[in-house]
Order: sequence, then C-alpha cells, then structure tokens
Amino acid sequence: MTPIATLDDLHALYGRPGEAARTKVTDHLTPAYAAFIQRSRFCVLTTVGPEGTDGSPRGDDGPVVRILDERTMAMPDWKGNDRIDSLRNIVRDGRCSLMFLVHGSNNAMRVNATAKLTADDALRASFARGELLPRSVILFRVGEVYSQCARALLRSGLWSRGPDAEGLPTVGDMLREVTGGTFDGQTYDREWAARAARTMW
Repeated sequence: MTPIATLDDLHALYGRPGEAARTKVTDHLTPAYAAFIQRSRFCVLTTVGPEGTDGSPRGDDGPVVRILDERTMAMPDWKGNDRIDSLRNIVRDGRCSLMFLVHGSNNAMRVNATAKLTADDALRASFARGELLPRSVILFRVGEVYSQCARALLRSGLWSRGPDAEGLPTVGDMLREVTGGTFDGQTYDREWAARAARTMW
C-alpha cells in the first residue's frame, strides 16, 4: 500500500474545491452563522496538548455556547467526569475546534479558534442554574468559521433513521471488560441514571 505522502500528491488526487467551499470561510460570526450556532445545544470540542488531541462532547439544555460578539463565544464548563482533558489542553495550548450540530439539520457549523479559561465570578454567575455555577468558563476567540457539507449527515441518516442503540454494550460492560472483570459494571449501570440526575450541573 503506497501512502499519499506529499501535498502535491494529495492536491493532484482531489483537485480544487468548488466556489462555495472556498468562499464560505470567514474570520468572524456572520449573522447567519451566529443564528445556526445559537440553535445548537450540542457540539464536539477538539483540543490539542502535549499528549495529542482530545475530542469532548459538550451539551446544554439551551445554546451550548453564548455569543458575546462576532469574534467571541463563551461556554460554561458544567459537570463531567472530572478528567479535565480539554481544560488541561487549553491551559497549555489554546488551539481548538468546535463542530456544532442542530437536531434535524443535515448541516454542521465548524469553528476553529483559540481558547482560554476563566474563573471570573461575574461571568460564572451569569450562567447560574439556581445556586449552581460552572467551575470555569471557556472563552473562544474565533479564527475561522464555516458551514460543513451535509453529505456526511445525509449518508449516515442521523436524524431520519430509528434508534441504533439497541443491544449496545453499556458503560458498565465496558468498564468490566477493561478491568478484566473486577469492576462491578452491573451496579454502575443500575445507579447511573439517578447519579446523573443529581449531578447534571
């Protein structure tokens, strides 16, 4: 198997992208791009650090990010698994990318940015859910933003097919497997829903 090892080889194979693909990239959130992102309750945040890359799902019950201006977005860091892989990467290397999805839309919005963390009291308080505050907020400085071709979502039938989850291994199954059977996956699965409800924020 011969790898494609040079940019010349790659460009010769794929040719030049069409006009729409070339002209859609902006260095700020246009009104239409901002409108799409504000409807998104879910995105994948990709960061990079000395150990490599990390992709983290991020979701909220409203907009997953708050647009502060045409070049700046804010994301509260709500409760997760406390590995803080993304946050550690951002502290060491602010380069990141976000891919926003909106349920029912076959388009996606991509943002390449630089990020930094803040524990500013006023900003954290602006995301309050009752007495609960995010421990930190991620601030994104937009570098590039553009819409993504719909073909991937169309091919997958992501929104048009029925659920694909039936019969999947549970997280408890996975933990039991990777520990050689020593982890009590059955108890973990049984208690998960109640634990998640108590610690959602």
